Amino acid sequence: MNNSPEKNPFESNVSENEVAWAAIQMLEHWKRCGCDRIVIGNEITSQDWPLASLALTTRTSIQAPTIQAPTPQPVQRASTIEVTSNSAAASRPAQTISDSSSPAIVPATTRVPLPSLPISGRRTSPTPAGSVTVPDSTDPQRWMSESYSEEQRSKSLAVLQAEVASCSRCSELACTRKQTVFGVGAVKPRVVFFGEAPGADEDRMGIPFVGAAGQLLNKILAASQMHRDDVYILNSLKCRPPANRTPSDAEIENCRPYFDAQLELLQPEFIVCLGAVAVRAVLKSTEPVGRLRGRFHRFRGAQVLVTYHPAYLLRNEDAKRLTWADMQLLMKTMGLKLPRS
Repeated sequence: MNNSPEKNPFESNVSENEVAWAAIQMLEHWKRCGCDRIVIGNEITSQDWPLASLALTTRTSIQAPTIQAPTPQPVQRASTIEVTSNSAAASRPAQTISDSSSPAIVPATTRVPLPSLPISGRRTSPTPAGSVTVPDSTDPQRWMSESYSEEQRSKSLAVLQAEVASCSRCSELACTRKQTVFGVGAVKPRVVFFGEAPGADEDRMGIPFVGAAGQLLNKILAASQMHRDDVYILNSLKCRPPANRTPSDAEIENCRPYFDAQLELLQPEFIVCLGAVAVRAVLKSTEPVGRLRGRFHRFRGAQVLVTYHPAYLLRNEDAKRLTWADMQLLMKTMGLKLPRS
């Protein structure tokens, strides 16, 4: 008679790293199945999938295991899924609430996990008067996560860029774009320039600010003792709106998880909002540029300066003087030497 203790059926030789990686793949699978909300521990986020996938790696440094991904099986749609960081709990199947309208299953693709980002709670509205601050559930003066190395930032931005390239949240834009325009520049910048949306040239080349407005931006940077390689440039939208129309609020919100994740990875000291659309995206304010320019606002750990969009300056020569005053304020705050008048 064998007196050896019975083996625990839940024990296996699978490492915690592989369990966590599998959990990330499940998260991506749930996303494609139309999950409305994810709960990580006691923190809840809604539709912020790029940030939610990062939070899953909060307590462990995960490297992608060299394993063959199993063929996905049809599952019921989950309206709420709870995930804990405990590896044993993560290996148990999640309970789902059935939904007869479950969409077709899209096979999960392998992706490299991004550095961990905690998920914030509910955000309050920014203060409408005076300097605008976008608060978080944590300290509004800080970034939500620790600073990353340049290698981590480069890899994470590449993963996020690949996700953006396949985005179809805005059906109209996804059907009319030639390609998405993610962002370009230094991965550890002091300054991020935040624009509106790609134009025809940007849509064709996949790089922000390459048309006439981009050439003017290059001149503004040169006059401010900066270069495109020293800063990071991105837009509120990753796709060109038809006929270069103004982006809608819904389109900005669809892109918010992407540019939020970009800013969190870059963690710049300064963000320059170029135009009213950038103000709506970053500061969540509808105040006109003329009322917000000339002083600094806050977005998490960055000081935000509002000025006019280069495309506006091409049509309004008088506004160039005001933009130059804004750039001089930025240079002074950064400790750069002001050029002689």
